[in-house]
Amino acid sequence: MYLGRLWTMRQYAGFATARESNLRYRYLLEQGQTGLSVAFDLPTQIGYDSDSQMARGEVGKTGVAIDSLADMEILLDQIPLDRVSVSMTINSTAAILLSMLIAVARKQGHKEEILRGTIQNDILKEYIARGTYIFPVRESLRLITDIFSYCNKSLPKFNTISISGYHIREAGSSAVQELAFTFCNAICYVETALKAGLKIDDFAPRLSFFFNAHNNFFEEAAKFRAARRVWARIVRDRFGAKSEKSLQLRFHTQTGGSTLTAQQVENNTVRVAYQALASVLGGTQSLHTNSRDEALSLPTEDSARLALRTQQIIACETGVTETVDPLAGSYFVEALTEEIVEKTEDYIKTVDAMGGSIAAIERRFFQDEIRATAYRSQKEIDTGERLIVGVNSYEIEEGQQTQLFRVSEDVAEEQKQLIESTRNKRDKALVEQALKDIRQRAGSTENLMPALISAVEAYATLGEISNTLREVWGEYRG
Repeated sequence: MYLGRLWTMRQYAGFATARESNLRYRYLLEQGQTGLSVAFDLPTQIGYDSDSQMARGEVGKTGVAIDSLADMEILLDQIPLDRVSVSMTINSTAAILLSMLIAVARKQGHKEEILRGTIQNDILKEYIARGTYIFPVRESLRLITDIFSYCNKSLPKFNTISISGYHIREAGSSAVQELAFTFCNAICYVETALKAGLKIDDFAPRLSFFFNAHNNFFEEAAKFRAARRVWARIVRDRFGAKSEKSLQLRFHTQTGGSTLTAQQVENNTVRVAYQALASVLGGTQSLHTNSRDEALSLPTEDSARLALRTQQIIACETGVTETVDPLAGSYFVEALTEEIVEKTEDYIKTVDAMGGSIAAIERRFFQDEIRATAYRSQKEIDTGERLIVGVNSYEIEEGQQTQLFRVSEDVAEEQKQLIESTRNKRDKALVEQALKDIRQRAGSTENLMPALISAVEAYATLGEISNTLREVWGEYRG
């Protein structure tokens, strides 16, 4: 019997400006991509417009710069939002970017309920591992709950959070810590939603996860198998979910950026292929393959295409999608899976005893555990106990890399001009009223999403909206 399954193939196309990213989106869709993943630049991630002093030197350097609805309209021009899912790697400003996506869909003549995709929206891991937070922890959780509540009614096909172990692993954690700390955060999000009056079987089926794939092939495949078991137990036994859909672990995987090397960059293609294969054998439903040159710069078009082809070769030529859970029954894999389950659940019990994720963050438990693991790993590389091909073994003399993607400083100037043009054209009174509404709702218990959508539709900028919330809530000082 044919038991095949395919995953959503994604390739990031967030490059510098909305216009350039849009061209790459359309190209990758022509190449057979089935979903779009947007990576944003640092100012967009932490709530600053491109003309802010805080954005100097950073505009477009780590992804696409989005300052207002005008940028999002360019980004998604001719992208059929009724047929293409959009995944956005965004956290602190997730509600604002989601509001822009909704506004674009409306302008394209679609009802917002047709939207499919994911916002990362996982703020807790920012305090643990990544650092692109803005607001205090509890205010950030309130914003996430507002998104849950709004989307539960208005965007039934949209994944409102992608609870991320990826960045925890990139910061230096082990595979077990990646799972355990991610699920601790997930427990916190579920508890927050339940306190807000949502029912577990109403929102749990829209929860999704985002994991990393590293080089230890069998450990990674077993990790994904263990993750499904642990999550099902949490949702059923801790929260009393009745729906089978609530128990299902829906997850996206990205190959390990921190495993890529600047030395012998061609070797990264091999690393990514094995990581991707482990992800598919472990049961991922969505996959992003890193480009070979990402240790040096944002990927070139050729590198992005090769990364996509890696997925397509696995899907079309290897036959691994024709069997569900093909590693099941292997003594080694089953034993490794059970070991990861046990160690993950032990960590969760430790965090529970502390009072949960927020308490563990405040005590710096997660941060210290990751730091210790990262130090041990680096020491193993430095001493040669762990071999990295091209770095501490099988080294060669190399010439300078010539084909790298470089972001021009002209991007910042282009963004400043677009912001100025947008501000000159918009209705200033409408913007002021929209920001006033946000300020009022932020100080109350009213859901912020309707006010945020109205603000972006009035062409209030991301920075203006974020600063309004900063005025009410303040900023987190870790």
